[in-house]
Amino acid sequence: MHRLFVAIQPPRPIRARLLALMGGVRAARWQSDDQLHLTLRFIGEVDRHRAEDVAAALGTVRQPRIAITLEGIGQFDRRGRVEALWIGARPQAALAQLHNKIDQALVRVGLEPEGRAYLPHVTLARFGARAGDIGGFMATAGAAIGPFEAEDYCLYESHRGADGAVYEVIARYPLG
Repeated sequence: MHRLFVAIQPPRPIRARLLALMGGVRAARWQSDDQLHLTLRFIGEVDRHRAEDVAAALGTVRQPRIAITLEGIGQFDRRGRVEALWIGARPQAALAQLHNKIDQALVRVGLEPEGRAYLPHVTLARFGARAGDIGGFMATAGAAIGPFEAEDYCLYESHRGADGAVYEVIARYPLG
């Protein structure tokens, strides 16, 4: 089985600026350079044949390049517990349009449509059961990063390891 998702990988200088933001929160598992991405569509586990269909379907998506700015720190909570810190991405409308085109292409090859509302972001940190105080981080990490031009998006495979997930780019798809 292959655990797949579709995302934009920010260029190295942008990832370096994101890495420089990280720190100062107890129990945070900060993302590494190769884990930083802007998710367009989570796919989940599929067999080899479905993975090949997914890769082919993504090749049919057409969208202009997008100038992306990262700004606005947020968090995902579950039952009152912080699970992740993220930085938002804009222009939300253009990213949502790309997300919808990708979702439609994947539905055509038999995947279920995305059931969650799309919020473009880059995850910065994840937390276990004991998240530290994130108030100071939220107050100081608000500067905008970018813009950068997204020239392509990628099909990734996620491999679970002892130190967290390792992401492998399977294919790149040009924008523009």
